Amino acid sequence: MKLKNNVRLFITCDSGAGAGKTTASKYLSKQYGLNLLTSGLLYRMVAYKLLASKKTVNDTSFLKKITKNINSKLLNNAKLYSPKVTAYTSKIAKIKKVRLLLKNYQKKFAKKRLVVIEGRDIGVLFPKSDIKIYFKCSLKIAAKRRFKEFRKTDKNITLKDVKRDLRSRNLTDTKRKNSPLRVPKGAVIVSTSSISKKEMFRRISRIVEKKLLLKYGRNY
Repeated sequence: MKLKNNVRLFITCDSGAGAGKTTASKYLSKQYGLNLLTSGLLYRMVAYKLLASKKTVNDTSFLKKITKNINSKLLNNAKLYSPKVTAYTSKIAKIKKVRLLLKNYQKKFAKKRLVVIEGRDIGVLFPKSDIKIYFKCSLKIAAKRRFKEFRKTDKNITLKDVKRDLRSRNLTDTKRKNSPLRVPKGAVIVSTSSISKKEMFRRISRIVEKKLLLKYGRNY
């Protein structure tokens, strides 16, 4: 669906690990022509740059430099998903200084006419977004989905490992002091534990088109 030039739309998608926010955001981006930002990639990029340069988060000038020069090419890097980067990302994501620097980029991105941003605190960071969606999924189902995905590149990984890591990551994000994971005020909750991907797409499409109808009538 191509939205008309008069339409402005800003959607935020939040969830814990493996609940569906990334899949949903990619669908919304394609379906409605929205500019997509996966906020987790920003933290992965910072972690990767710090590790590659052997710098630490205490080097504020270096942090400012790398967060000021973010671009899509930097975020489209398979090395951002290495186990080492993933582990370090969880650590630096708790740090207020890092979050504040990346918030500037996210706020700039959000000024585009058509936007969907997904992450773990986006609905809270942007309380005035047009639509806030929060995805929920049982740990058991989320772990199975992630295990199937990870097995494509790592034949040694076990379901037990994936489940343990998801539980740990969600607990860390929920308990962190700065921008903890929580359901944003006014968010629509979509449970993905027992529905297909196709059904999830139908549900979020109804949410979006209901909002567009209220905001623009039939003129969208």
